[in-house]
Amino acid sequence: MDFYKITTDETLRETVQHGSDHYPFAYYPENIWEFDFHRIDWHWHHELEFLYVAEGSVLCLAGTSKIELPKGCGIFINSGIIHRFEVQGSTFTPNIVFSPTLLAPENSLIYEKYIIPVINSSVPYQVLRPYNRWENQILQLLTHIFSLQEAKETNELGTMQLLLQLWNILFENKDWKSDPDSIHRLNHKQAGLQTMMQYIHDHYMEEITLEMIAASASISKSGALHIFQSNIHCSPVAYLIQYRLAQAAEQLYTTQKSVFSIAEENGFTSSSYFCRKFRQHYHMSPNEYRKKKLTHCISHPV
Repeated sequence: MDFYKITTDETLRETVQHGSDHYPFAYYPENIWEFDFHRIDWHWHHELEFLYVAEGSVLCLAGTSKIELPKGCGIFINSGIIHRFEVQGSTFTPNIVFSPTLLAPENSLIYEKYIIPVINSSVPYQVLRPYNRWENQILQLLTHIFSLQEAKETNELGTMQLLLQLWNILFENKDWKSDPDSIHRLNHKQAGLQTMMQYIHDHYMEEITLEMIAASASISKSGALHIFQSNIHCSPVAYLIQYRLAQAAEQLYTTQKSVFSIAEENGFTSSSYFCRKFRQHYHMSPNEYRKKKLTHCISHPV
């Protein structure tokens, strides 16, 4: 089994290009179980995303919500919304990610009338359920789009036709009126979250307190707690520990450093505390993780 890991910058914006400049559309026939630690971790992108649960079930965290997506359901993730997917077993979750400009050029009538109201709305996502008529129509169109991508010869024109049909149904059946105050609050919150995350990413090897994290965004401790909880459902200190663990996990299989050295270099006060937190978060010891990853690399050489 290959293990995949999503790559993001310091603001959690996904760094991979979806498609190309000439055709900003990408299809991903993914099994989330095959990602490191069985999750596609927190990220956001300017592109629009549609995901369908063909097999298994998925927990999606989007905006301030936790959404259970059983087999047969799907979800639309709006532009700029921070989200995460995690699973408890093998899945098949085909999804498409594409730029809003694929549907129409910016400054065109179509873009201004039918695209901007959606991406500027305060709606972070839309769950797609097979027992709702218009939502099921979108799910059916998605399966047709997936089939086109899996065909031997690509069919960009056919894909575009289906995307426009899908978008028309989504646009006509949802109230996309924007709430400027809500958008401002969302933008302000996400900017504060990203500022604090960047501070953590820059200083995680040092001793950091909640006060220091909050001060980096010029807000109170309670404000920092609220922004983290409402956006990624954990406290700033919990996120700091998770980030330290993620950096340590990478060092476990990319270096030959001792567990003690890795713990110390990643801001942990002792190796025993590091090992306890690692096991709590990843359900295995650091040495078990290192052995698992090294065995995988040997059996799947590049």
